[in-house]
Amino acid sequence: MTTTTAFHNGHVLTDHGFETDVCVIVEDGHIVAVLPGQAPKGATVVDLAGGYLVPGFIDTQVNGGGDVLFNDEPTVAGLRTIASAHRKYGTTGMMPTLISDDTEVMARAIAATREAIAQGVPGILGIHLEGPYLNAARKGVHDPAKFHTPDQDELDLVASLGNGRTMLTLAPERFSADTLRELAARRLILCAGHTAATYEQMRDGFSAGIRGVTHLFNAMTPMNSREPGGVGAALENKYTWCGLIVDGYHVHDAALRVAIAARPPGKMMLVTDAMPPVGGEREDFELYGVTMTCRDGKCTTADGTLAGSALDMAGAVRNTVERLGLPLEEACRMASTYPAEFLGLGGELGRIAPGFRADLVVLDEALQVRGTWINGQS
Repeated sequence: MTTTTAFHNGHVLTDHGFETDVCVIVEDGHIVAVLPGQAPKGATVVDLAGGYLVPGFIDTQVNGGGDVLFNDEPTVAGLRTIASAHRKYGTTGMMPTLISDDTEVMARAIAATREAIAQGVPGILGIHLEGPYLNAARKGVHDPAKFHTPDQDELDLVASLGNGRTMLTLAPERFSADTLRELAARRLILCAGHTAATYEQMRDGFSAGIRGVTHLFNAMTPMNSREPGGVGAALENKYTWCGLIVDGYHVHDAALRVAIAARPPGKMMLVTDAMPPVGGEREDFELYGVTMTCRDGKCTTADGTLAGSALDMAGAVRNTVERLGLPLEEACRMASTYPAEFLGLGGELGRIAPGFRADLVVLDEALQVRGTWINGQS
């Protein structure tokens, strides 16, 4: 028997912006209608109490959460814990991210992701392999001892997930154009990151199939007057998506505002780069056997190197509104619609419209999460 759920009495983010006198009808995990007026008779009613109903947030860079680091627990149980920790902050879809590691760990992480998707673990959309094909000159917190050039067997492993999306962050200057084209043809979503690429090398990477830029500004060549660098190439390109960490630590607010203004609408997306303390109880965690500390929302090594973030997606949305001055409508799309399109899931996720999956979030006036639904289930 089909159960009908009706969301009403709030501000609903549709393709037309926030609408108040509409009711969102959900059946069998999907939105079937967005209608004017009140809830239909017989429906289970969700009273939004004047809150904001927005598409569920999609985070393409999640290293950990709930005191679990994906590198340390590349298992279905680990993924379930991470996804559950982030869900309370509005993340209904994520790409669990493996920081540069050994091939054996990569294989376990891919296998765990495949099984988690097969089991229907809520929120798992695929896997993001951030490395280990990076440039040591822009290593960030990654261990350069893990960096290497993959052989064909390893590239086959990277492309082996099968039932979800695979993102691969790499330094484009380390690969030939032919190899990049081969990887893109195998449906890998290629991103440039942790790269010392010149402007020209970054442009060549885009031409060869790179679709995204991992945490724009961080761990890449900066934009200067006579050498635009990787940042300049990314800002110039109209077709790639850029991930932004809006936490007040990774990038200056003014630089973020300039970058957003420079790009076409729809190509900037919010990410967290979240570490285990998000949704967890401990402020410290270990990566590569080294203790990292999170204080006041900032995760660092002992020498002050940024080590991911303590940011959650609801916090990223709030910061985008409060620090960057963007409308809530655009901030929510940067957290949902645009990442869905980047992942090739724009036909089923990231919008409140008939036919779309009922992955939804309710925010109150302070933009705190008051409820989440994945496939229509709270």
